[in-house]
Amino acid sequence: MNNYIRITLTVILLALSSLLIKSKGQELVVKTNLPYLLTTTPNIGVEYAFARNFSFELTGGYNPFKFGEDARLKHWVVWPELRCWTYESLNGHFFGFHGVGGGFDVGGWDLGINKLSKLKNRYVQGSAYGVGISYGYAWIIENRWTIEFTAGVGMARIEYDTYSVSTGAKDGMGRKKYYGPTKGAVSIVYTIR
Repeated sequence: MNNYIRITLTVILLALSSLLIKSKGQELVVKTNLPYLLTTTPNIGVEYAFARNFSFELTGGYNPFKFGEDARLKHWVVWPELRCWTYESLNGHFFGFHGVGGGFDVGGWDLGINKLSKLKNRYVQGSAYGVGISYGYAWIIENRWTIEFTAGVGMARIEYDTYSVSTGAKDGMGRKKYYGPTKGAVSIVYTIR
C-alpha cells in the first residue's frame, strides 16, 4: 500500500478511535470555505473536539459543473485533519496534520497564464492524494459563530490522462509528485454543540 494512503488512513483511524474520549464544552462544528465556494464548488466541513487541545476535521468539496460547451472544472476533494490547539479546541491557534485526496476533470479554459495554457485545448482527468502540515487560527466572533483561517503545505502524488478538446481522443498520460500548498481556507464556522 502506498505510504501516502497508509499515513492518511492512520490519521483517520487515530482520530476516529479517539472519539471515545469525552471533552468539555462545545464539541461539534460545521463550516464552509468561502473562497472555495466562490469557485462554484459546494463544500462542507465537520470538526469534532475530542479532547481539550485536540480535534478532528473532515472537509470535502464537489464541483460537478460544466461551463459552456467546452470548459470544465469538475472535481471532488476530501481533507481529513488532526489538529492540536495551543489554548483550547476550536479557539485560537492550531497546528494540523492533514491528508488530501480527490479526482478531477478540468480543461477547455483560456486563463491567460502561460503555465496553464495547455488547458485551452485539452482536458486533464485524474486523481491526487497526499499529506501535509497546516497552521490556522479560529476567531470566535459570536456565541456560535467563528471565522477560521487555515494554510497548509505538503506533498501529493498526481496521476492523470489528457484528452483533446476538439476530438475527445486521449493524447497523453502522466504522473507527478507535487510539493507546495495543499490546503487553504477562510471558513465561516457554526457551533452545533
